[in-house]
Amino acid sequence: MTMLVDLADPDAFLEGPPHEALAELRRTTPVYWQDMAGEPGFWAVLTHADVVHVSRNPTLFSAEAGGVVIEDMDPERLARMRDMLLSMDPPRHIAYRKPLAPEFRAKVIAGLEGQIRDITRAVLTRAAEARDVELVHEVVGSLPTQVIGQLFGLPEADWDMLHALAERNTSGQDPEINPGERNAEAGSPDSSMQMAMYGMQFAASRREMAPQGDLMDIILGERFDGRYLTDADIGSLLVQMITAGNDTTVTMIVGGVWALLQHPEQLAELRADPALIPGAVEEILRWHNPLHYFRRTATADTELSGTPIAEGDKVAMYYTSANRDEKVFADPQRFDIHRNPNPQLSFGIGEHFCLGVHLARLEGRVFFEELLATFPTIELAGEPRRTRSNLNNAFKSMPVRLTPA
Repeated sequence: MTMLVDLADPDAFLEGPPHEALAELRRTTPVYWQDMAGEPGFWAVLTHADVVHVSRNPTLFSAEAGGVVIEDMDPERLARMRDMLLSMDPPRHIAYRKPLAPEFRAKVIAGLEGQIRDITRAVLTRAAEARDVELVHEVVGSLPTQVIGQLFGLPEADWDMLHALAERNTSGQDPEINPGERNAEAGSPDSSMQMAMYGMQFAASRREMAPQGDLMDIILGERFDGRYLTDADIGSLLVQMITAGNDTTVTMIVGGVWALLQHPEQLAELRADPALIPGAVEEILRWHNPLHYFRRTATADTELSGTPIAEGDKVAMYYTSANRDEKVFADPQRFDIHRNPNPQLSFGIGEHFCLGVHLARLEGRVFFEELLATFPTIELAGEPRRTRSNLNNAFKSMPVRLTPA
């Protein structure tokens, strides 16, 4: 069989996800072996049902054994990744998640709406003065940075630096974002280490302060898996939570603006009826999911859709494919803000379902409510440019013209 696409090659995603090739593979080879240069290849899991199955079996398909990216990491970096929630297996994952979960419940996050709306309005006010802006960094980038900064009590002077590190953490294969030679890995070991060191220093400084009424109080004061976290533990935890809270949220919102500009009739519907915005956010997440995949490693011989999987094999859950599975979504290549039901998998499913799901949805809803209320006209002012990455489904620049009323 002729290879339709090389899913390991970041260049395969530069013009956008290879949806046509993925649709053909779902039809012919739904569990697809992808070779890699210089290391073992992986099984690309392409259907909605198989991605759900892998997600719901975290003992058989381990996040901890080899990490969550398809490139094998050196032992030191893998050890650091194993201290992040997204790479923990049960029962440790459950024990570490339990103290944090109450702070991310829907009712608690709903209480942040006023704060998020104020931040969004301030960001859009500055954009209205400029009119011609680069959406990724000059508008959207500062929104989740401020939200996460306030949530964790991070010093405001550090927010821009942390946002830049978060972008590099998921875009290590783009030489413009990570200058120098093109990295083989999806993430950036250097920026991840810098953020971890920052988190350790921040934790140490907060131990000397009185409680501030923020999430860091919980992280410092609660037992995780029967013990208090060390500064090194907190550094690893913050790498994931700051990166997820920043970069993936930016990717979702910028991708949503792009999707709506490609479908002006649906953009007009949202203007006419803002009550449609929550459904539109779900469709944005399906149609332009922030991350293409997460990896697991098989801990025993098994099979997926009749394909034998050997113990130790890499298995990659492709949300970019599962979210357009013809067996689950009618007319799956169509962007449709009225789609219902919409069982998109961009937040994952099962034990590793995204802890910040309610925060991401709230930020998306509030941003689009305020954007459409502030700017009667939104249009591209140049050619958008995508991030070079086999992991991150992001734009690195999108010039737009925002015309206020």
